[in-house]
Amino acid sequence: MEQQIDDYILDHISAEPRLLKQLNRHTNAQHLYGRMCSGHLQGRILKMLTTMIKPKLVLELGTFTGYSALCFAEGMEQDGHIDTIEIDDEIAEVAQEWFDKSPDAQKITLHTGDALNIIPGLPGEYDLVFIDANKRIYSEYLEAVYPKLKTGGYIFADNTLWDGKVLDPEAVDAQTSGIKNFNDSITSDPRFETVILPLRDGLTIMRKL
Repeated sequence: MEQQIDDYILDHISAEPRLLKQLNRHTNAQHLYGRMCSGHLQGRILKMLTTMIKPKLVLELGTFTGYSALCFAEGMEQDGHIDTIEIDDEIAEVAQEWFDKSPDAQKITLHTGDALNIIPGLPGEYDLVFIDANKRIYSEYLEAVYPKLKTGGYIFADNTLWDGKVLDPEAVDAQTSGIKNFNDSITSDPRFETVILPLRDGLTIMRKL
């Protein structure tokens, strides 16, 4: 039934743009962790939220093959810009190839390296930050991007339900622990208004107060 519901949803939302459909197919066929690609449903949600928020500047941590960055760029005005950071230089090259095929390529700047080293040198102030990188250090990413985020700006954090492992007391691996610590810390953080959407693997939305 769950798969049937998923299929029904995909049949009743806006179509996946052709370039993104090709990228989704390429990612799942050619890359070991193809599931990391945002995909049709999450991509349309990211695009719509971007259109609603109307950010001028977006920061993304974790480019992977570039699907989510293209969704943000698609939802932004022509004068909008996204800085996206990928630590894996080989994957970054793949993402850049797909960016170059997009009519929104001029909106995207790809940075290669460790996000915690790159963030301090970025200009800010960002209207929207998407965290989808190393799960072990989500809390460190949060503190790094906080000074770069405008008051009233948004943070989207992906994978915050982590395949349900957040409910498993015996799941103590570094990635699960990182997500659990992040979730626990933001629950009572007075700097943000926070909700979690049960979308795919969990999408947390935070607004800076």
